[in-house]
Amino acid sequence: MIANARMYAVTPEAEVAWQEIIARVSAEVGANLEYLAYPAPQPLEPLWRRPDLGCVFMCGYPIALQLADVIPIAAPIPDAPWAAGRAVYRSDLIVRHDAPFETLEDTFSGRVGWTVDHSHSGFNALRHHLLPYRSPERPQVYAQATGNLVTARRILDEVLAGSIDIGPLDGYWNMLIRRWKPELTAGIRTLASTEVAPMPAFVASAGADPGLVAALRAAFAAAKDQSWFPALAEPLLITGFQPMELADYALTLEWDLTAKNAGYPVPA
Repeated sequence: MIANARMYAVTPEAEVAWQEIIARVSAEVGANLEYLAYPAPQPLEPLWRRPDLGCVFMCGYPIALQLADVIPIAAPIPDAPWAAGRAVYRSDLIVRHDAPFETLEDTFSGRVGWTVDHSHSGFNALRHHLLPYRSPERPQVYAQATGNLVTARRILDEVLAGSIDIGPLDGYWNMLIRRWKPELTAGIRTLASTEVAPMPAFVASAGADPGLVAALRAAFAAAKDQSWFPALAEPLLITGFQPMELADYALTLEWDLTAKNAGYPVPA
């Protein structure tokens, strides 16, 4: 079975740390997982639908939507005050550092971007955050919306280039890219952040041995107490892992339904 940490492998160095954590955890349970390199811009959906997933990062919203037949294993706990020791994350709504905006409302006459319509951090969380700002007189809060930018890095690049005025970054991804590539984030700032929601998780294919899944959940949960953990956790800005189940991602579906019932299918 395969393993992959593409979602949060923001640099080759970060990917090596993820690969080592997976190797350590899988060794604890005697699992033989082959790490598969799967760099961008290859689409994640075909990866998630493979029948041989053993430990692969997947966004919580498509987990809840059951876009692929998978079983959540565990999610990382970001080393951030807003996580409060939980496997949660938020979306940071970023603008150029030199932009004139002081509040989120200041951006509403401009251009917003989003990633893909099954992304929580790049679509669902943004849409939920914008929902209270709509009114019958203003069903759309932005003058222009650009969708299908696909990746967090593309959001970052488009904001820096001035192609969009504001866009959502996975808050944990934002932490990691600032840690590993500060030159990329020197030109942006976070104007607002969404409420927190359950973190993306490592998942296994639905056909995986239930005993293996249970063992991996337990091993990830215990990782924080292992002697090898601190040296790998520090560069990845995590404090541990939380076992996850499908039901833990129900909040993403609630946000989805609320927006659609309000007649707001896409963030615009």
